[in-house]
Amino acid sequence: MGLVAATKAFCKLLFNRELSDSFQQLMDGNLQPKIAQPPVKKAAAPSRPAPTRSDAISLLAALQREARLLDIVNESLDEYSDAQVGSAARDVLRDSGKVIERMFGLEPLTREADGSPMKTPASFDPTEFRLTGNVAGEAPFHGTVTHHGWKATRCEVPQWSGDKSTALIVAPVELEIG
Repeated sequence: MGLVAATKAFCKLLFNRELSDSFQQLMDGNLQPKIAQPPVKKAAAPSRPAPTRSDAISLLAALQREARLLDIVNESLDEYSDAQVGSAARDVLRDSGKVIERMFGLEPLTREADGSPMKTPASFDPTEFRLTGNVAGEAPFHGTVTHHGWKATRCEVPQWSGDKSTALIVAPVELEIG
């Protein structure tokens, strides 16, 4: 112990009666030293991180579960007539549309009909307009609507609550018993 530390300890013992009494008991062997322990924090129950799964996989799973999209996309359609394919596609497309509407609430970017004339703003966002054809000069550009575009009004892909080991499963095996 250095001279400065010893002097400080002496002064504290000299002017602090409680500390002086405790020190005397310690010297007499009647008191065990109290070593300052950091306060023990109650261990919080380990919180499991929320399972993670790509929203793209969740969307794909919903399209398969509710519309059988993957079945029709991955099936060889060579053995079926156009009428059979069209009949199956009608249901798949209708049910896929319901899933997409529920999760994203799509709306057209413009109310202008295909084939209608349209002008871009002078300062436009290129994510809202895709210019094709003879594009030259500076905005505003004048053209003909070939597609109205889409925007999502929401993004409500359901929160997945499965196990990490099954995060990439899009559709389970279906097994009929009996």
